[in-house]
Amino acid sequence: MRLISEGAEARIYETRFLGMDTIVKERAAKRYRIKQLDDKLRRQRTKSEARLLYAASSHGMNVPNPLLVGLTSICMRRIRGRSLHEFTTGFARIGRARLSGALHDAGVYCGLLHNLDIAHGDYTPANLMLDNAGELWIIDFGLAKSTKSPEEKALDLLLMKRSVSQDLFQRFLAGYRKSCAYSGEMIKRLAEIERRGRYQTHTLMAG
Repeated sequence: MRLISEGAEARIYETRFLGMDTIVKERAAKRYRIKQLDDKLRRQRTKSEARLLYAASSHGMNVPNPLLVGLTSICMRRIRGRSLHEFTTGFARIGRARLSGALHDAGVYCGLLHNLDIAHGDYTPANLMLDNAGELWIIDFGLAKSTKSPEEKALDLLLMKRSVSQDLFQRFLAGYRKSCAYSGEMIKRLAEIERRGRYQTHTLMAG
């Protein structure tokens, strides 16, 4: 295996498995935690991430389906392409219509996740990819959780809103409204979160 990425939460390796190009995500040990507790948490979170990936895949969403799950690692198909972050920031070029369509599809997928009571936890252009065939994929479920909490789900919307321009966010919302069974409630919750944030910021500045 060859290390291709290393972050605070995981190391990513490229390799081949069953004749396919794959990646292995190894959840990193936290040396500041007691080893027995750290091992338990890493195993639980790896199992949860794999289960949520399977759930999303089984409902027709493009996610890297786990091929092999270890105690603290997941081997999955490697997606060849570019993240939406590269296009929304201008690092890579794409037609405006294609980018708009990708944000619409991102909204559709976000709504489908929420229908399954899955909050991604880091739903931003950095964790959405356009593969070489132009298909959209959701990646990195490391912070995802199974939850019925409207607050947790609305945070996915907030993260996307803070990551893209207003017109692209409106395209995202159009897709979200199309797929999410309770999109009106979630968009209202997003507005509530934003109001609280502005109130807290104003209070801190006034103090």
